[in-house]
Amino acid sequence: MNRNLSLLTLSQIFGFTTATITVFLSGIVGSQISSNQSLSTLPTALFVVGTASFTVLAANIMSKIGRRNGFVFAAIGSSCSALLAAFAISQKNFNLFCLSCLILGMGAAFNHQYRFAAAESVEKDKIPKAISTLLMAGIVSAFLGISLANYTKDLIQDQLYVGSYLLLSFLSFMPGVFLFFFKNVENVQEDSLKEGNIRNLKSIVLQPRFLQAITAAAFAYAVMSFLMTATPLSMHVMENMSLKETGLVLQFHVVAMFLPSLITGNLIKKYGHSAIIYGGVLFFFITVLLSLFEQTYLNYMLSLIFLGLGWNFLFISGTSLVVLTYNKEEKFKVQGINDLIVFSTMALASLSAGILLNSIGWKMMNLICIPFLILIILVSFVADKKSVS
Repeated sequence: MNRNLSLLTLSQIFGFTTATITVFLSGIVGSQISSNQSLSTLPTALFVVGTASFTVLAANIMSKIGRRNGFVFAAIGSSCSALLAAFAISQKNFNLFCLSCLILGMGAAFNHQYRFAAAESVEKDKIPKAISTLLMAGIVSAFLGISLANYTKDLIQDQLYVGSYLLLSFLSFMPGVFLFFFKNVENVQEDSLKEGNIRNLKSIVLQPRFLQAITAAAFAYAVMSFLMTATPLSMHVMENMSLKETGLVLQFHVVAMFLPSLITGNLIKKYGHSAIIYGGVLFFFITVLLSLFEQTYLNYMLSLIFLGLGWNFLFISGTSLVVLTYNKEEKFKVQGINDLIVFSTMALASLSAGILLNSIGWKMMNLICIPFLILIILVSFVADKKSVS
């Protein structure tokens, strides 16, 4: 493993705790300090909105100042945002807590560039394996973040969860320490490019393989975040399951998201992107099917495990496929647009999760995911057909 990939993997362990702790706690915190229960998941959704709204800007900033400086800047910002969240909880200020989650999401937009930085650090045939290696760190991150957040929730007397966000401030700062030693790989500057080498955005986006990649990645995240955002509320608030049980389900969900990364890269290399995308859709269908049964602890556990497996196959396939649809002169532009589409779709899904959970319930939330799974299949089928012809 080269130095850049090692540093990115270490940073992923600490940086991804921002997402895991936000998903784990922000909805529960929201339900306790908000006067309107239907807005409980708004902080979680705003985290995703922050990520979606900042993706293009994050890519542009890195194209100007380099990935290293961009990553360090994001770590400092995320750490300060976590401190703001801790203060908001101590004051029971829901609006301020929402703002802190929004800013945390903006920092996460930089963290999502880790996978592209990893892809740039290796040869093209090793890209799926590099992305898989990076995502594997998410397993450590899930157990580290959720376990420590649960352990420190009572750290400050009579201030439940303030300690969890003080911890997050420390964890989210650590990538800045590691990535200070990151080496930028051929920083592409706009003024040094030949205009003829850069295609217009329309011609890039309309490539069948780009459409397949973006559809797989976007709806992988949308379906996953839609159901994952609702899980803590559905389990802990509606079904009265313990916070420990809820945390375990989310931890094993994240394990399922990242553990297959040990083999996903090799599976893509052996069977191709489309086959793994179809496999991911199958796992999502199993998740939907499980929702039709009684909502027990075991049912939630199995559903979220298959949800994680589906996300892994779809997201790694989509990410490693989109990298093949542009040249190096186009990378920051296409990466920014890719993440804008992916995380905007995810933001809409997260925003609707709390409202729909309260209005239509867990089972119907699962069923309305089906049309999006069919769309992934159709777009992939068309891309395969055009590729053959």
